[in-house]
Formats: sequence, structure tokens, C-alpha cells
Amino acid sequence: MKKYLNLGVMKLILHVLILTISSFMSAQHIIPDSITKQVNTALAYYPQLETIHIEFRFKKTIKKSTMQARPRFGSFFRSKKNRKYVILISETFKISDTTFRTRDIPFDIFTGWIGHELGHIMDYQDRNKLNLIWFGIKYLLSDNHIIEAERAADGFAVSHGMEDYILKTKDFILNHADITETYKNRIKKYYLSPEEIMELVQTRDSLLIKD
Repeated sequence: MKKYLNLGVMKLILHVLILTISSFMSAQHIIPDSITKQVNTALAYYPQLETIHIEFRFKKTIKKSTMQARPRFGSFFRSKKNRKYVILISETFKISDTTFRTRDIPFDIFTGWIGHELGHIMDYQDRNKLNLIWFGIKYLLSDNHIIEAERAADGFAVSHGMEDYILKTKDFILNHADITETYKNRIKKYYLSPEEIMELVQTRDSLLIKD
């Protein structure tokens, strides 16, 4: 019981730190005013990215996606600390026949979406120059590699404590009656399921308890 209480205290401390850190994020991050709070909330879970240049930019449409994280071209040839990234955010998305502004998505759901994209950047930062180039090539040519990359990004988000946001995002998509089955099936194919996320959480928490 004492171990579980300690785990609860750790999570509470983490939550307080997140609220504090979110006010002091690095000037390396370029964020539209309309989504500053959501992005800073997600960034606070990734202190490793505080000094990494990341631009968050709205785009009219993104093919088959709502958000997309990518290295800038020159970053494929730079050291990890000097890489630059952009997270593209579709200006709109459709539910049934109605178009909504992406920035109007509920706070926690938008934050979860950003948290997943930051998971991609963590994945990129783990790779050396040649590995990052090869990763980009495989992403363009292999459907299986896309699955591997998307599931890895979910995994990074969970390992950094963002599971509540990620689960709310998935629940919003998978259980929304008016979102097309085509989009839902894409989410099921490429990303971790809610059940798999909970398994990762249990594994992570059991390791924390042992420590």
C-alpha cells in the first residue's frame, strides 16, 4: 500500500511541475496564440525538447491526417541538438458532412494529439543522421513502417505520462458516431489500441513501484 501511495504522490508532484514548467517553455518553440495553452501543456511532459526548435504551424489540409510531425530538410544532416522540426496542423477536420476548425477541438483531446506528435519528435531525436534518413525513406515506402512509427509515437507519449490525454483523443475518434468508419479503421490499424496503452501504463507503473 505504501508503494502505491508513493506512486500517487509522484504523479501529483509531476502534475504540479507540469503546470509550473508550462509557463517557462523555451523561445525555441514557435506556437500560434490560439493553441499556446494546449501545446505548452503537452510540451511540459517532454522536458528533453525544451531547447529543440519546434514550429507548430496550421496548414489548410494534410492528406489522410490531422497533424503531422516532420524534421526540416536540413535537420537530416545536423547533430541532434541543432535539428529543427515542424508540426503541421490541419486547419479543419470533418465529422460526417460538417467541417470544424481543428483549434476548436476540446482542450484535452487537442493536447493528446499534440502529445502524440511530440512522441514522433522524441523518436527522431533518438536517431543518428543516417538512421533518420533511412527512417524517412522507409516511412514513404513501407506501410508496415508507418504502423511501427505511429505506435512508437504513442509509446513515447505514454512513457512520458500522457496516457490520459492520449486515451481521451482515441475515445473521441473511435466512439464518435459521426466520424467515418474509414478514419476509425485507419486509427485502429496504425496506432496503439486503448487496451495496449493501458498495458504500457501498467508495465511503466510496476517498474516505478519496484524502483
